[in-house]
Amino acid sequence: MSTPTRITHLVNGVPWEGTAERTSPVFNPATGVQTGELDLASAELVGEVVGVAKAAWESSWQRSSLTQRTQVLFKFRELLNAKKADIGALITAEHGKVLSDAEGEVTRGLEVAEFACGIPHLLKGGFSENVSTKVDVYSIRQSLGVVAVISPFNFPAMVPLWFVPIAIACGNAVVIKPSEKDPSAVNAVAELWAEAGLPDGVLNVVHGDKEAVDALLEHPDVKAISFVGSTPIAEYVYDVGTRNGKRVQALGGAKNHMLVLPDADLDLAADAAVNAGFGSAGERCMAISALVAVEPVADELIAKITDRMGKLVTGDGTRETDMGPLVTAAHRDKVASYLDSGVADGATLVVDGREGDVDADGEGFFLRPTLFDNVTPGMGVYDDEIFGPVLSVVRVGSYDEGLELINANTYGNGTAIFTNDGGAARRFQNEVEVGMVGINVPIPVPMAYFSFGGWKSSLFGDSHAHGMEGVHFFTRGKVVTSRWLDPSHGGLNLGFPQND
Repeated sequence: MSTPTRITHLVNGVPWEGTAERTSPVFNPATGVQTGELDLASAELVGEVVGVAKAAWESSWQRSSLTQRTQVLFKFRELLNAKKADIGALITAEHGKVLSDAEGEVTRGLEVAEFACGIPHLLKGGFSENVSTKVDVYSIRQSLGVVAVISPFNFPAMVPLWFVPIAIACGNAVVIKPSEKDPSAVNAVAELWAEAGLPDGVLNVVHGDKEAVDALLEHPDVKAISFVGSTPIAEYVYDVGTRNGKRVQALGGAKNHMLVLPDADLDLAADAAVNAGFGSAGERCMAISALVAVEPVADELIAKITDRMGKLVTGDGTRETDMGPLVTAAHRDKVASYLDSGVADGATLVVDGREGDVDADGEGFFLRPTLFDNVTPGMGVYDDEIFGPVLSVVRVGSYDEGLELINANTYGNGTAIFTNDGGAARRFQNEVEVGMVGINVPIPVPMAYFSFGGWKSSLFGDSHAHGMEGVHFFTRGKVVTSRWLDPSHGGLNLGFPQND
């Protein structure tokens, strides 16, 4: 067995040379073998890294021209595009998702980098000439300083790319803390930024756990926090961050519903339910975990879904498989526990993911796709964000009952409706209390020039990721009122200024 590789922080453009007091193991989820040993940052080290970022921002990057920034961004875009497969392989090795899914994740992150390449246009302010006699007013947007990104394990490349390109394009310095479960993709992406010509210290990577997170939340020189993760932690990050005077965008968990009306194309709906429910082993905040079937279609739809599930191959993501393992053994065991609790609560276990073979070597963290029927609110399998390959069918008698069910849920991240009725679809998009809506699209993740984010307990703060909301989050506005005097002006006048 080979010795685990040391994985460490990237500070001021180079790997950290210190000795970590604490470390954490990194595993290949498909084999169960430890492949890496991750250095965990102390609060003291986090403070040092923030100091490095602040110095880089003050000395150069905040005053860099838009031309300089876009040159770096375009170069980074080209490097990232060329390295998609390599970064995808790192994701598969540490997260477990199949290679095609991992590379697709990088592609979606690349779209945000492309959006950020247009930063000269995105940062244009407004100008009003002669608002008063010889007085002009104009607006500008300026960088914040040091900002922090705290990203989750399920999208180790895409989620950081939602934030970092825009933050850098807006003139900020960034400290990113990736998940300790799959840290190598962020290191690889950070190296591409350096290769693209980003000055040392503008982007730094610190690895760690709660100690590092708390240090970022409390450090006075960190001006903004971008976070994606479970709802309890998102709420914690928002509360602590705002209490320490920071801007915070904290994207939390989800329980995404897919409403299938009787007039829907059931083959299309079955395909969508399987793809959206079991892709990336269900470890997506936009995964469909609750299929709401408006009777009388449930039996036929379940039969079609079950047939498709029987054709899926679960195994090592580097092979010809459809679904990989879960990220850790502990998470796999937690997800598997819902199979027993669901049955105990009265749900019908149609397909048991603990049964069947997997295409893998060793003791990986596998759970095959699972399907429940007759699920109702109040059951743990419905109420909780399971974050695994478990799809629950909830039967309802009408569109109105389905809508009421969705709107009553504590989460409001994503949802979808499958129907051939344009009127029903239009009504749904207006009435559903969810931030991202798909019409015959099961995973309605918006393009980079729109913004990503949910409602209710799926979002803390009022700012969504990327798009123009991202640009505004990473900048602050300033309005300038200007008058250049000529010899006709002068004299004293203590009266209140008036427009004329």
